[in-house]
Amino acid sequence: MRITLKIWRQPNSTEPGAMVDYALDDVSEDMSFLEMLDVLNEQLISAGEEPVAFDSDCREGICGSCGLMINGQAHGPEVTTTCQLHMRSFQDGDEIVIEPWRADPFPVLKDLMVDRRAFDRMIAAGGYISVNTGAAPDAHAVPVPKEKADRAFDVATCIGCGACVAACPNGSASLFLGAKITHLGELPQGQAERDLRVVNMVGQHDLEGFGGCTNIGECTAACPKEIPLDVISRLNWDLHAALRHGH
Repeated sequence: MRITLKIWRQPNSTEPGAMVDYALDDVSEDMSFLEMLDVLNEQLISAGEEPVAFDSDCREGICGSCGLMINGQAHGPEVTTTCQLHMRSFQDGDEIVIEPWRADPFPVLKDLMVDRRAFDRMIAAGGYISVNTGAAPDAHAVPVPKEKADRAFDVATCIGCGACVAACPNGSASLFLGAKITHLGELPQGQAERDLRVVNMVGQHDLEGFGGCTNIGECTAACPKEIPLDVISRLNWDLHAALRHGH
């Protein structure tokens, strides 16, 4: 395939950026999207130009490092991570617009790379859980109903890629936050600090500059792990309960 790329180029977080056009003439439909960018960078390096900076690590849809706005959609046209998106999702002659996540709490570091440490700070604000360390506990020492275990496992699949924030018109991280709150809130190990955890994490969310949730649903539509929207209801329920308890 022959494709045209319009890529956001920005030298650093303080200087302005702009869209730059590139053409690739021999793109295989079997390439992943990131492999296609690798090919572009090989050409740029051979021509003595600066390669396009973008984030990636495992390239297996697990780590959450990759994340791009592709033609205005977080991770592109498929419900998957950018690294698992393949060029067969596009057509010969297509023009593809590639941008970094657009959210104030995710400042651009260079080109397509953004700083997502705001997520780390929210998780850190949640603190610890009161469980003993050392030897593994005996099986069934802490009974967990299967329904709650399944729910906790499902929402724990969140990889923290930030697509929910990038897709949200408000720049809210409520889906990410709801997944983390629900994960521990469903398990007995998460109960002791449950109230304080949600208050601190929501406070950090707002401090980082993320917007409020207005239940538009773009977050869950863009989520590559299909985290359900109702985790935001659980987040709100836990927060209101904690405030009623005086936290």
